Amino acid sequence: MTLPGNDATLAPTGDRWSRAELEQAFAGYQRTVETAKETGNWDLFAEMFTEDANYVEHAYGTFAGREEIRPWINRTMTSFPGSHMTAFPALWYTIDEDRGWVICEIDNPMCDPGDGSSHAASNLTILHYAGDGLWSCEEDVYNPMKFLTMAKNWCRAAEAAGTLPDEARRWLAKFGG
Repeated sequence: MTLPGNDATLAPTGDRWSRAELEQAFAGYQRTVETAKETGNWDLFAEMFTEDANYVEHAYGTFAGREEIRPWINRTMTSFPGSHMTAFPALWYTIDEDRGWVICEIDNPMCDPGDGSSHAASNLTILHYAGDGLWSCEEDVYNPMKFLTMAKNWCRAAEAAGTLPDEARRWLAKFGG
């Protein structure tokens, strides 16, 4: 298959996809995440997965199928701390053409807590491509304690700056001690 405006052949070779298709699919993944963040429509994220996809999230569990991914991603990204993350850029990525995987490091920066300080944590993401711009699996690998510490530090900075939202205050009371 060839996409409009692209001369590269995107058909899989045997059980594999061309590098061009994997690159294009990953670029689409990144654009979709950006659009979902900008619009607050995290259903767009869920739609990037096959109906029978698996999403492995080490702190939250494994979600089987697009319709389990959808409520989880909406809940996670519309509540603190996900709601205060400003972007999810890939710091680097590599493509495993033999497996049809994209492996990348995703940064998760928080908005300015009011004092100009920066707070972020990253994770490794492993995406399994399924063809037609869809993913059959995503696994996010990270140290939950680093994210916890980062979010606590953000809350403390926001509290000191007088900008700590009530939702974050409740989160800090629950997880920050």
